[in-house]
Amino acid sequence: MKTLFLLIAFATPLLAGFDHSHALFTEVLEKHAKGNEFDYAALDKDPDKLGAYLVDLSEVSRSEYNGWQETQRKAFLINLYNASTLKLIIDNYPLKGIKDIGSPWKQKQVKIFGGAVSLDHIEHGMLRKDFNDPRIHFAINCASVGCPALRSEAFRAPVLDTQFGEQARKFLGDSSKNRVDAKGGVLYLSSIFDWFEGDFVKKSGAVEKFIAPYLSEADRKAVLSGDLKIRHTDYDWSLNKP
Repeated sequence: MKTLFLLIAFATPLLAGFDHSHALFTEVLEKHAKGNEFDYAALDKDPDKLGAYLVDLSEVSRSEYNGWQETQRKAFLINLYNASTLKLIIDNYPLKGIKDIGSPWKQKQVKIFGGAVSLDHIEHGMLRKDFNDPRIHFAINCASVGCPALRSEAFRAPVLDTQFGEQARKFLGDSSKNRVDAKGGVLYLSSIFDWFEGDFVKKSGAVEKFIAPYLSEADRKAVLSGDLKIRHTDYDWSLNKP
Protein backbone atom coordinates (compact mmCIF):
# COMPACT_ATOMS: atom_id res chain seq x y z
CA MET A 1 0.00 0.00 0.00
CA LYS A 2 2.85 2.38 0.89
CA THR A 3 4.54 1.63 -2.42
CA LEU A 4 1.32 2.33 -4.32
CA PHE A 5 0.90 5.65 -2.50
CA LEU A 6 4.44 6.71 -3.42
CA LEU A 7 3.92 5.80 -7.07
CA ILE A 8 0.75 7.90 -7.22
CA ALA A 9 2.41 10.81 -5.44
CA PHE A 10 5.33 10.90 -7.85
CA ALA A 11 3.14 10.38 -10.92
CA THR A 12 0.71 13.22 -10.14
CA PRO A 13 2.93 16.12 -11.34
CA LEU A 14 3.54 14.27 -14.60
CA LEU A 15 -0.17 13.72 -15.13
CA ALA A 16 -0.92 17.39 -14.53
CA GLY A 17 0.55 18.34 -17.92
CA PHE A 18 1.23 21.81 -19.24
CA ASP A 19 -0.36 24.81 -17.51
CA HIS A 20 -2.61 26.24 -20.20
CA SER A 21 -3.51 29.17 -17.95
CA HIS A 22 -0.01 30.55 -18.64
CA ALA A 23 -0.24 32.00 -15.12
CA LEU A 24 3.49 32.60 -14.77
CA PHE A 25 3.60 34.76 -17.88
CA THR A 26 0.54 36.69 -16.72
CA GLU A 27 2.45 37.55 -13.54
CA VAL A 28 5.25 39.03 -15.66
CA LEU A 29 2.86 40.97 -17.87
CA GLU A 30 0.72 42.29 -15.01
CA LYS A 31 3.85 43.71 -13.40
CA HIS A 32 5.53 45.27 -16.43
CA ALA A 33 3.01 45.84 -19.27
CA LYS A 34 1.46 49.28 -18.88
CA GLY A 35 -0.87 50.36 -21.68
CA ASN A 36 1.18 50.73 -24.85
CA GLU A 37 4.46 50.59 -22.93
CA PHE A 38 6.55 47.89 -21.28
CA ASP A 39 9.03 48.39 -18.44
CA TYR A 40 12.06 46.52 -19.78
CA ALA A 41 14.39 48.11 -17.22
CA ALA A 42 12.40 46.59 -14.36
CA LEU A 43 12.19 43.20 -16.08
CA ASP A 44 15.94 43.29 -16.70
CA LYS A 45 16.45 43.53 -12.95
CA ASP A 46 13.96 40.77 -12.14
CA PRO A 47 13.97 38.21 -15.00
CA ASP A 48 13.51 34.98 -13.02
CA LYS A 49 9.79 34.41 -13.66
CA LEU A 50 10.18 35.07 -17.36
CA GLY A 51 13.06 32.62 -17.47
CA ALA A 52 11.08 29.98 -15.58
CA TYR A 53 8.12 30.42 -17.91
CA LEU A 54 10.29 29.98 -21.00
CA VAL A 55 11.71 26.79 -19.48
CA ASP A 56 8.16 25.49 -19.00
CA LEU A 57 7.40 26.18 -22.67
CA SER A 58 10.63 24.55 -23.84
CA GLU A 59 9.77 21.31 -22.04
CA VAL A 60 6.61 20.74 -24.10
CA SER A 61 7.17 17.93 -26.63
CA ARG A 62 5.98 18.09 -30.21
CA SER A 63 3.67 15.12 -29.66
CA GLU A 64 2.11 16.81 -26.63
CA TYR A 65 1.63 20.03 -28.62
CA ASN A 66 0.09 18.14 -31.55
CA GLY A 67 -2.51 16.65 -29.21
CA TRP A 68 -3.81 20.04 -28.09
CA GLN A 69 -6.85 21.92 -29.36
CA GLU A 70 -6.21 24.59 -32.00
CA THR A 71 -6.84 27.46 -29.58
CA GLN A 72 -4.35 25.97 -27.12
CA ARG A 73 -1.69 25.75 -29.82
CA LYS A 74 -2.32 29.33 -30.95
CA ALA A 75 -2.12 30.70 -27.41
CA PHE A 76 1.05 28.68 -26.74
CA LEU A 77 2.86 29.98 -29.83
CA ILE A 78 1.78 33.61 -29.36
CA ASN A 79 2.88 33.61 -25.72
CA LEU A 80 6.13 31.88 -26.70
CA TYR A 81 6.78 34.55 -29.34
CA ASN A 82 6.06 37.43 -26.96
CA ALA A 83 7.99 35.97 -24.03
CA SER A 84 10.99 35.16 -26.26
CA THR A 85 10.95 38.72 -27.62
CA LEU A 86 11.02 40.10 -24.08
CA LYS A 87 13.96 37.80 -23.30
CA LEU A 88 15.78 38.98 -26.44
CA ILE A 89 15.34 42.61 -25.43
CA ILE A 90 16.58 42.24 -21.85
CA ASP A 91 19.49 40.09 -23.03
CA ASN A 92 20.59 43.12 -25.09
CA TYR A 93 19.36 45.90 -22.81
CA PRO A 94 19.71 48.87 -22.87
CA LEU A 95 18.93 49.65 -26.51
CA LYS A 96 16.87 52.14 -28.51
CA GLY A 97 15.00 49.60 -30.59
CA ILE A 98 14.85 45.92 -31.49
CA LYS A 99 16.57 46.62 -34.81
CA ASP A 100 19.71 47.55 -32.85
CA ILE A 101 20.08 43.80 -32.34
CA GLY A 102 21.66 42.04 -35.28
CA SER A 103 19.03 40.00 -37.16
CA PRO A 104 16.64 39.84 -34.17
CA TRP A 105 14.04 37.76 -36.03
CA LYS A 106 16.58 35.36 -37.55
CA GLN A 107 18.45 34.39 -34.38
CA LYS A 108 17.70 30.84 -33.27
CA GLN A 109 17.04 31.76 -29.65
CA VAL A 110 13.49 30.43 -29.19
CA LYS A 111 13.54 27.09 -27.36
CA ILE A 112 10.86 24.68 -28.54
CA PHE A 113 10.47 20.91 -28.97
CA GLY A 114 14.01 20.18 -27.79
CA GLY A 115 15.64 22.57 -30.25
CA ALA A 116 16.02 26.25 -31.06
CA VAL A 117 14.28 28.25 -33.78
CA SER A 118 13.91 31.91 -34.72
CA LEU A 119 11.08 34.32 -34.04
CA ASP A 120 10.49 34.31 -37.79
CA HIS A 121 9.94 30.57 -37.69
CA ILE A 122 7.33 30.88 -34.94
CA GLU A 123 5.51 33.68 -36.78
CA HIS A 124 5.79 32.62 -40.42
CA GLY A 125 6.61 28.92 -40.22
CA MET A 126 4.02 28.03 -37.59
CA LEU A 127 1.42 30.68 -36.72
CA ARG A 128 0.81 32.00 -40.24
CA LYS A 129 1.44 28.64 -41.91
CA ASP A 130 -0.74 26.49 -39.67
CA PHE A 131 -3.62 28.85 -38.86
CA ASN A 132 -5.65 31.01 -41.23
CA ASP A 133 -6.16 33.68 -38.58
CA PRO A 134 -4.77 37.17 -39.28
CA ARG A 135 -5.78 38.24 -35.77
CA ILE A 136 -2.42 36.90 -34.68
CA HIS A 137 -0.94 40.13 -36.08
CA PHE A 138 -2.73 42.04 -33.31
CA ALA A 139 -1.41 39.63 -30.67
CA ILE A 140 2.30 39.15 -31.30
CA ASN A 141 4.50 42.01 -30.18
CA CYS A 142 7.83 43.16 -31.66
CA ALA A 143 8.80 45.38 -28.69
CA SER A 144 8.21 48.50 -30.76
CA VAL A 145 5.97 51.56 -30.56
CA GLY A 146 4.39 50.66 -33.90
CA CYS A 147 3.24 47.24 -32.67
CA PRO A 148 -0.12 46.35 -31.18
CA ALA A 149 0.31 46.68 -27.41
CA LEU A 150 1.18 43.76 -25.15
CA ARG A 151 -1.74 42.74 -22.97
CA SER A 152 -1.28 42.72 -19.20
CA GLU A 153 -2.24 39.03 -19.29
CA ALA A 154 -1.20 35.98 -21.26
CA PHE A 155 -3.31 34.66 -24.12
CA ARG A 156 -5.45 31.70 -23.04
CA ALA A 157 -7.41 29.20 -25.11
CA PRO A 158 -10.84 29.53 -23.42
CA VAL A 159 -11.00 33.30 -24.00
CA LEU A 160 -8.76 33.60 -27.06
CA ASP A 161 -11.47 34.91 -29.39
CA THR A 162 -12.41 37.61 -26.87
CA GLN A 163 -8.77 38.59 -26.41
CA PHE A 164 -8.21 38.74 -30.17
CA GLY A 165 -11.25 40.98 -30.58
CA GLU A 166 -10.07 43.32 -27.85
CA GLN A 167 -6.61 43.50 -29.39
CA ALA A 168 -8.03 44.31 -32.83
CA ARG A 169 -10.35 47.03 -31.55
CA LYS A 170 -7.61 48.61 -29.45
CA PHE A 171 -5.08 48.60 -32.27
CA LEU A 172 -7.49 49.89 -34.90
CA GLY A 173 -8.69 52.53 -32.44
CA ASP A 174 -5.18 53.94 -32.04
CA SER A 175 -5.32 57.02 -34.30
CA SER A 176 -1.53 57.28 -34.40
CA LYS A 177 -1.52 54.04 -36.41
CA ASN A 178 -4.99 53.62 -37.92
CA ARG A 179 -7.76 56.13 -38.62
CA VAL A 180 -10.60 56.84 -41.01
CA ASP A 181 -10.67 60.21 -42.77
CA ALA A 182 -14.02 59.99 -44.49
CA LYS A 183 -14.02 63.65 -45.57
CA GLY A 184 -10.56 63.36 -47.07
CA GLY A 185 -11.37 60.00 -48.63
CA VAL A 186 -8.46 58.23 -46.95
CA LEU A 187 -8.20 55.13 -44.77
CA TYR A 188 -4.93 55.32 -42.85
CA LEU A 189 -3.68 51.90 -41.80
CA SER A 190 -0.59 50.54 -40.09
CA SER A 191 2.08 49.07 -42.33
CA ILE A 192 1.09 45.70 -40.86
CA PHE A 193 -1.83 45.77 -43.28
CA ASP A 194 0.62 46.33 -46.12
CA TRP A 195 3.19 43.68 -45.14
CA PHE A 196 0.55 41.02 -44.47
CA GLU A 197 -2.18 42.14 -46.86
CA GLY A 198 -2.42 38.63 -48.28
CA ASP A 199 -3.38 37.18 -44.91
CA PHE A 200 -6.29 39.60 -44.49
CA VAL A 201 -7.45 39.20 -48.09
CA LYS A 202 -7.31 35.41 -47.84
CA LYS A 203 -9.51 35.49 -44.75
CA SER A 204 -12.09 38.11 -45.72
CA GLY A 205 -11.62 38.98 -49.37
CA ALA A 206 -10.34 42.49 -48.66
CA VAL A 207 -8.53 44.34 -45.89
CA GLU A 208 -11.52 46.69 -45.53
CA LYS A 209 -13.90 43.78 -44.95
CA PHE A 210 -11.60 42.28 -42.35
CA ILE A 211 -11.28 45.41 -40.22
CA ALA A 212 -14.88 46.61 -40.55
CA PRO A 213 -16.35 44.61 -37.62
CA TYR A 214 -13.87 46.24 -35.22
CA LEU A 215 -14.75 49.83 -36.14
CA SER A 216 -17.44 52.25 -35.00
CA GLU A 217 -20.65 52.22 -37.04
CA ALA A 218 -19.79 55.46 -38.86
CA ASP A 219 -16.26 54.34 -39.70
CA ARG A 220 -17.52 50.91 -40.74
CA LYS A 221 -19.90 52.44 -43.28
CA ALA A 222 -17.18 54.69 -44.67
CA VAL A 223 -14.69 51.84 -44.97
CA LEU A 224 -17.16 49.48 -46.66
CA SER A 225 -18.33 52.17 -49.08
CA GLY A 226 -15.29 51.57 -51.26
CA ASP A 227 -14.70 55.31 -51.54
CA LEU A 228 -11.59 55.47 -49.35
CA LYS A 229 -8.02 55.16 -50.58
CA ILE A 230 -5.69 53.22 -48.29
CA ARG A 231 -2.49 54.89 -47.14
CA HIS A 232 -0.09 53.14 -44.80
CA THR A 233 1.30 55.00 -41.80
CA ASP A 234 4.99 55.00 -40.91
CA TYR A 235 6.00 52.22 -38.53
CA ASP A 236 7.81 53.35 -35.40
CA TRP A 237 10.51 50.79 -34.53
CA SER A 238 11.68 52.54 -31.35
CA LEU A 239 11.45 50.53 -28.13
CA ASN A 240 8.00 50.74 -26.49
CA LYS A 241 9.44 51.66 -23.10
CA PRO A 242 8.10 54.25 -20.63
